[in-house]
Amino acid sequence: MLYDDRQASAYDARYADRFAEVAPIVDFLATNAAAGPVLELGIGTGRLALPLAERGLDVHGIDSSEAMVARLRDKPGGDRCRVAIGDFADVDSLVEGEYPLVFVAFNTLFELESQEDQVRCFAGVARHLCPAGVFVVEAFAPDLTRLDQHLSVALLGADEVRLQATRHDPLTQRVAGQSVSITDGGVGMWPWAIRYASVPELDLMARLAGLRLRERWSGWAREPFTAASTRHVSVYERP
Repeated sequence: MLYDDRQASAYDARYADRFAEVAPIVDFLATNAAAGPVLELGIGTGRLALPLAERGLDVHGIDSSEAMVARLRDKPGGDRCRVAIGDFADVDSLVEGEYPLVFVAFNTLFELESQEDQVRCFAGVARHLCPAGVFVVEAFAPDLTRLDQHLSVALLGADEVRLQATRHDPLTQRVAGQSVSITDGGVGMWPWAIRYASVPELDLMARLAGLRLRERWSGWAREPFTAASTRHVSVYERP
């Protein structure tokens, strides 16, 4: 993963808009959490974990970055979240017990850079779901016409210019990118890479793990999923 410790200090500021829209996400997740505990894959700095914990849920998490988890720990209530440091493709080796809810949000599943890792993640999650438990996945619905190599301006401000450069390999379904921030103080660079999967491919991964699709929406407010949807929130369950 290129999701690494270098991003920790600036993560909350760079994704401030994501932190501002957590209410419908937390509502959706809480309705599927039963009495808990819940497990978040890629818990990060606690964007979703902390609001869920504030609702009285026992929140567990997995993350590969000790620096991101340290940021979580520094926040009020962060010490209430039980976090395992490691690659969440290896769910089995990092957590014990069963959960009524396991979730992965904001394209984080695609941080696993191979199909094998993604399949292994689904299988591990399935083994840690309660009989009535669900696995909730939020991700973008790939549009191959928008994934070509390009350089774009992500932010043009009075004191910062932010550029986004990407390179797409359709054979491996991988996109490598570089986020570049230019300010009076200098240039900052944040490399990233993902391995995207189509919606039907995720459904097949779920089926291989012994799960099936229960419902799918285009957003956390349960907007209908259509052919024009750019994102999906998919809920998988045991048959």
